[in-house]
Amino acid sequence: MLMNEIIYTITPHDPAGHRFLVEISIPVPNPEGQKVSLPAWIPGSYLIRDFARNIETIEARCGTKKLLIEKTDNHHWQIQACQEPLHITYTVYAWDLSVRSAHLDETHGFFNGTSVFLQIHEQEEQPCLLDLRPPKNIRNWKVYTSLPEAKKHPNGATRHGFGMYSAPNYDALIDHPVEMGTPQVVTFKACGAAHEMVFTGQIPNLDLARIAADTARICEYQIKFFEPETHKAPFLDSSDRYVFMTMVTGKDYGGLEHRSSTALMASRNDLPTLGNPEQSEQYRNFLGLVSHEYFHTWNVKRIKPKAFAPYNLNTENHTCLLWVFEGFTSYYDDLTLLRAGLITQEQYLGLLGKTIANVHGLPGRFKQSVAQSSFDAWTKFYKQDENAPNAIVSYYSKGSLVALGLDLTIRNATHNEKSLDDVMQLLWQRYGRDFFNKPADGLKEDELASIINNATGVDASDYIARFAHGTEDIPLKELLATQNMTLSWKNSSNTPSLDVRTKVADNACQIGSVLENGAAHKAGLSAGDTLVAIDGIKVDTGNLDMLLKRYQPGQSILIHVFRRDELRSFTVALNPPVLNECVIEPMQKTSGVC
Repeated sequence: MLMNEIIYTITPHDPAGHRFLVEISIPVPNPEGQKVSLPAWIPGSYLIRDFARNIETIEARCGTKKLLIEKTDNHHWQIQACQEPLHITYTVYAWDLSVRSAHLDETHGFFNGTSVFLQIHEQEEQPCLLDLRPPKNIRNWKVYTSLPEAKKHPNGATRHGFGMYSAPNYDALIDHPVEMGTPQVVTFKACGAAHEMVFTGQIPNLDLARIAADTARICEYQIKFFEPETHKAPFLDSSDRYVFMTMVTGKDYGGLEHRSSTALMASRNDLPTLGNPEQSEQYRNFLGLVSHEYFHTWNVKRIKPKAFAPYNLNTENHTCLLWVFEGFTSYYDDLTLLRAGLITQEQYLGLLGKTIANVHGLPGRFKQSVAQSSFDAWTKFYKQDENAPNAIVSYYSKGSLVALGLDLTIRNATHNEKSLDDVMQLLWQRYGRDFFNKPADGLKEDELASIINNATGVDASDYIARFAHGTEDIPLKELLATQNMTLSWKNSSNTPSLDVRTKVADNACQIGSVLENGAAHKAGLSAGDTLVAIDGIKVDTGNLDMLLKRYQPGQSILIHVFRRDELRSFTVALNPPVLNECVIEPMQKTSGVC
C-alpha cells in the first residue's frame, strides 16, 4: 500500500432516507489549505447537473480539530490549512433513479463516482482506495462493479464483496459505477474476456441465458471489429471484466457508457422471458442499447475528441464532434446486430428507415447542423423545449445518417474495397488503443477528413462541409442506389394533417409542439393549447385521428382550444397526409453496407 493513497469510504448509511455517508482521508493535504470540488457534470451526459446540490452536510477535521470549510461556488469548497492527514465527512442524498447519478433505498444502492466522490485538487493523479461498506441491518447484499479489487490491501475485497477496491487516479475512480444489492446476474466470456450482466428490479421469469448469449455475439463482433488480429477486449487496460448494470422499471430506457462498464435502464417489457422464443421489437431495442453503449468502450471512452482529453468536470467541455462520437456509434449499434446475426436484413433496413423518417420529419434540420448541435448540446439538445423540433437536429440520429452517407460514399469511391470500418479502425489505432497508457490526446476538431483520407484514400472534406457542418439533406436515395438499394416514401395514414405533435396532459389532448409552416402554425395554434373540440365534437385523449379522418386535405375545420384558462377558436386548413414512412429495399442481394 502506498502511503499517499487517498482513501474514500462510502456507506449506505440511511437507505430509508436515501443517504450515503462518504469519508475521505487525505494523507498529505495542501499545507496552505485544501481545495475540493464535486463534478458539475458526468461524461457522456452533456449538461451541467450540479451534483453538489445533493451534499447535505460536510465537515473536515485535522486530527481531532474541526476545520473551517467554506463553499466558494456551486461546486467548490476551501478547507482550512492542515499539517496532518485531513479527514472529510459528508452525506449525499441519493434519490435520482437514472443512469447519471445515485440512488439508494432498502432494495439496492447505485452510484456514479461523479455524484459522490469529491475531487482533491492538485492530487488528481494520486492513487485511490475505495472502501465499500455494507448497510446495517440489511443482509445478503453483494457488490457489482468493474473497479478492481485492492488485492494487495489487508482489507481487499473479494469478488462481489464489500471491502477495498483500487483506482490509479481520480479519473478512474469516478469512471466505474457501483451497484449493490441482490440483483439477477449472468456471466459470459467474449473473446476470452469476462463479462457480467446485472439486472436490478422486479423481473419475473427473466431469460438470462438468452440475453447473455445474444449480448456475447454483440461483444464478440465489436471486439473483432476493432482488433481483427488480436481479438483483445479494450477494457482489459482498466479491469479484468466488463459489467452491464441494468436498472429495470416499468417504462424507462437509456444508457451511459464507462471505460469498463455501462449503466442501463430498461422496461421489464423490453426483456425476454423464459419459454417465449419470439424476438419482440422491444427486445431488439434493448439489444440496440447494449450494442450502442458497448461500442462506446472504444468510441468516446478511448477514441475521444481532443476537447475531452482530459475532461474538465467543472464546466462545459465544448466540441463540434459529438456527431462522430454519438452519431457514428448510433450508426454501428443496429449495424452490429445485423452483422452479428441477431436481426435480419429486412429488420435492419426497417430500423434504418425509421431513423431517416424521424430526421426528415423535423424542420430543425435545416437550421442547425450536426456540428452546431454537438457544440450546443449543453444548452439546446439537453434542454429541449416545445420549439425544439423546429430549431435543432439530433447529433445522434442525423449523425448516424451522416455516418451512413459517409460509409456509402467511401464504398462507392473505392468500389467497396474501403468503408467507414477502415476509418474507425484507424481512429482506434491512432487514438484509442493506448489512451490510458500515454498522455491524453484526441481527435482535433478539423482532423476527421485527414483521417478518412489516410484510411481510405477518399477526400471527404466536401462531404463533411455540406452534411456535417452544413444543413443539406444527405442524398441517401442516390447513395443507396450505388449499393443496389432503393429508398421510397409513403404515408402510414390517410388522415389529413394538423402538423402537430400531441401529448396527454391533465387527462386531455394537448399540443406538445407545432411544426413550423404547418397547418396549425399557419392557423395560430400553439404548443400548450388543450384541444377541446373540432367542429363542435369533443376531442379526448384517443380520438383526434378518428375525427380528422372525416375530412379531406384542404378542408377547413373549426378547432376550439383552451390556452391557459381562456377558450379560443381557430380555423385550420388541413394539409395532406405526411409522407412519414421511409422504405429501404434491396434491388437484389448484395454484401454492400450490410
